[in-house]
Amino acid sequence: MLFYYYLCKVTITLLFTPYSLTPFTPYSLYSLLPLLLTPFTPYSLYSLLPMKHFPGDDDHKWQVLKSEYLFRRPWLTVRCEHTRLPNGNECPEYYVLEYPTWINIIALDKEGRMVMVRQYRHALGVTRNELCAGVVDPTDKSPMEAAQRELMEETGYGGGHWEEFNVLAQNPGSANNLTYTFLATGVEQLSTQHLESTEDISVHLFTPAEVMQMLSEGHIVQAMHAASLWKYFYLHRPAD
Repeated sequence: MLFYYYLCKVTITLLFTPYSLTPFTPYSLYSLLPLLLTPFTPYSLYSLLPMKHFPGDDDHKWQVLKSEYLFRRPWLTVRCEHTRLPNGNECPEYYVLEYPTWINIIALDKEGRMVMVRQYRHALGVTRNELCAGVVDPTDKSPMEAAQRELMEETGYGGGHWEEFNVLAQNPGSANNLTYTFLATGVEQLSTQHLESTEDISVHLFTPAEVMQMLSEGHIVQAMHAASLWKYFYLHRPAD
């Protein structure tokens, strides 16, 4: 199984990433090291999902001369890379944070109310209203399935119509993961919450106007949530 896993990693890297466009040099093989050295876990497979590319994405690409992992845990992996810029200058210590794929859900019930969660965020030391969110688990077949599972677990809501809303990177300068946001309309409460032992989450229903007010006042500070919500309200703004 490991053989096919690594074969898959190299093949997808060569086919879907800018590595395949980099002129071959003896140092080119180092660009594959972060993928090849990643510990095998089901989470690793989702790091292979090809990102949508646009013209110019590969301009001024850096060359990786050396790569090593400094710290590996389920929720945090750090690697340090020695890179060379197109102008020849080198950065001997560039740090990259690796995370699993994240998901967010903009959920509206049949009455048009937004299903939000409220929880304490220890890093900032504040309790705020947020979108339902989570990570793609090893048992999830896709980010959408992960989103549907998370909404049911955290809020008890499910059903309705689902569609991918946007895909964003939290910080492409230092983190390697993507966040998939889904729009779920017409959901309804089908169950009670099924929280993990470390989760303390309450469920709240707000009108779109109330959520817009929270955004405008700066109450919603989670950047991935705010960006997706601002896009939602822009697309659903009243017609002139």
